[in-house]
Amino acid sequence: MFLHRIHLDPRCREARRDLADPYQLHSTLCRAFSRPDKKCPEGEFLWRLEPEIDLMGCPRILIQSRKIPDWTSIGVKGWMVKSDPALDLKDRLKLDSLKIGRRFRFRLRANPCVTRKGKRLGLLRLEEQETWVGRQGEQHGFSLPLIGIFNLSKSTRGQYEVQISQEQMLRGNQHSGNPVRIFSVLYDGVLSVTDPDKFRVALQTGIGHGKVMGLGLLSVVPIF
Repeated sequence: MFLHRIHLDPRCREARRDLADPYQLHSTLCRAFSRPDKKCPEGEFLWRLEPEIDLMGCPRILIQSRKIPDWTSIGVKGWMVKSDPALDLKDRLKLDSLKIGRRFRFRLRANPCVTRKGKRLGLLRLEEQETWVGRQGEQHGFSLPLIGIFNLSKSTRGQYEVQISQEQMLRGNQHSGNPVRIFSVLYDGVLSVTDPDKFRVALQTGIGHGKVMGLGLLSVVPIF
């Protein structure tokens, strides 16, 4: 499992198109993992457009994949400014020796939602979004710290201590022309591993819906 970070050139027309349409961006990234005459393997990679730009003003994208991509296969001149050296996450995170209680800083852009009467609905209230990510942790082998019970400020709701930002409706267009819309938020916080096996699966396969739209990548950094 490898983690890559690439920098796009906003002066490139195709890069601007992809940055404005996550479905198209996913399609472009697929070229680095499969031949043009082949369908992109399902679950081959997860990705996320980061909220921060680099020192040159270029948007950055994180890509986590099962194999090393061939960026030259994207085949668009000027689309990418550079790619940083890939990280081997299995070695970097010591995934084979994960223990209960191991702590990480994490970031997750996801689609907090519920399904009612067969229809998926985005959760728009902050309390619901916090509860959703806490529930995901229980299902995927990690826990989030709770806000201190002695903190009586207005922000205290007995909820998880996690920063939520960048609420937005992502919009894209499939190659058939069908529009795609999905609600997303960005989570930042600290987690503790409660079930190493489930946690490893969550890292490898992502969390929630909308992975084609750049959601679900759980990226973590060890806390020493």
